[in-house]
Amino acid sequence: MAGLAFFGFSLGLVVRADLGLAPWDVFHQGVSNQVGWSLGTVIVATSFVVVMLWIPIRERPGVGTLANAVLVGIWVDVSLWVLPEVLSSLVVRTVVLVVGIVVNGVATGLYIGARFGSGPRDGLMTGLAARGYSVRVVRTIIEAIVLISGFALGGSVGLGTVLFAVAIGPIAHQAIPFFTKFTSPTPKQTVTPSST
Repeated sequence: MAGLAFFGFSLGLVVRADLGLAPWDVFHQGVSNQVGWSLGTVIVATSFVVVMLWIPIRERPGVGTLANAVLVGIWVDVSLWVLPEVLSSLVVRTVVLVVGIVVNGVATGLYIGARFGSGPRDGLMTGLAARGYSVRVVRTIIEAIVLISGFALGGSVGLGTVLFAVAIGPIAHQAIPFFTKFTSPTPKQTVTPSST
């Protein structure tokens, strides 16, 4: 739950930095601009549409998948309500962007490390990869589609988009195993009789 809260709040930070969003959030913001829904509402609606795409690829959602689908969007809207709408300078916006990306990577480690199921978008990627496609190719194609679609709909693309794409992988790569070790089952200890 903490991971999902931090994840949603981190997306709010990146939005408020106003320097460009991650590919999926470019799409979410573009849809939000077109339909007039809050960003969080679009994230929740998109999450459930993406989970429906799991059916033909035979992915099974976990409790964490459904929690992710609902809570991340709620926390995004909460963060946008709490955070100032306009930040004062480019330096402040850059700092907020970097903090948002770092928190997002750590939050990814928290919620994936809990091992309650992947998020809707990650599950789509891994499900397609399990059908014999390269994870790298699948992720690139999906993110290119949502980025181009979101940009066409008016989503924000910029320095933050590039920085997010470059930084999030290495941060999550460190965070996921770090938090997973706290939820991994401990091996049973075998007791050997002492020799007398």
